[in-house]
Amino acid sequence: MADSAAKHETDELYQKAKRAKSDNENGGGEVGKEIECENILSEFKTTKVLSDSAREKNIFIHGKLADQDAVIILEKTPIREDTLAELFTGSTLKLEMKNDIYSTYRLQAPPQLNEIKTTVVCPATEKHIKKYQRQESFLVEETGADYQSITLPYIQKQSFSVQWVYNILEKKAEADRIVFEDPDPTVGFLLLPDFKWDQKQVDDLYLIAITLQRGIRSLRDLTQEHLPLLQTIFQKGKEAILQRYQLPASKLRVYLHYQPSYYHLHVHFTKLGYEAPGCGVERAHLLADVIQNLQSDPEYYKTRTLYFPLRVDDGLLSKYKEAGRL
Repeated sequence: MADSAAKHETDELYQKAKRAKSDNENGGGEVGKEIECENILSEFKTTKVLSDSAREKNIFIHGKLADQDAVIILEKTPIREDTLAELFTGSTLKLEMKNDIYSTYRLQAPPQLNEIKTTVVCPATEKHIKKYQRQESFLVEETGADYQSITLPYIQKQSFSVQWVYNILEKKAEADRIVFEDPDPTVGFLLLPDFKWDQKQVDDLYLIAITLQRGIRSLRDLTQEHLPLLQTIFQKGKEAILQRYQLPASKLRVYLHYQPSYYHLHVHFTKLGYEAPGCGVERAHLLADVIQNLQSDPEYYKTRTLYFPLRVDDGLLSKYKEAGRL
């Protein structure tokens, strides 16, 4: 009963936002217009800061929202070139230090230019909380045999939910965010912005292609039969981005994660030069390389030794330690 009451209270907090979104999808609002909603964060009670980064200008906070665990992610939005004139003329300056030709100020920008992108995860599971918590990492070496005997049983036992992915594929959620769609049930996919991108500039462009075909968990499941799917995503994804954002393929990084953050095949499209989380060599696999590897060896990812980082309290890491593989 307590869980039911908490869920009801959380639903009430989101009610105005849902009604506004419904109006927008049914023609009551302008396409692409941001939706104003009730400040649900006024009910948020902070438990602890999970991690923060002065360099990335973000902070991850664990707390309670309507008596349910929640994670709040606050990120300072990038400064855009098209707002510079307004920023310079509409801000106030307070001098902090002046020495010869050097001076520093505290600039207070107009409210519309001083936004904080806010992501709410509620109810948040223990997995979400651990995901955003600052932790030490270890590099795991996984052979094809390790995958079958250690990784796969762990994945199957955990039964990580991808219902939110199915909601997108069935257009029960985020339908208004779809940038491109190929409806073919075998090689089709949806392309939509990642939540890490605010879509206000292409310098940090970040989109995700989610396959319509279900049952492909990760890189390890890919064989030669999936080449048409991968090639379709690679070509049509780049074409859609060129048409929508005028960004050519030569300025894109297209890759898969291993291990992925969720077990439904998806491909990352980011702007070259933007250091997106997880784009390092220890986790990212260029889609062009994946395609060539499968063309050379249909079972390449069934047998290839792969490396990936795991954080210290990840359950999979403990399995590798128990097996004497770390």
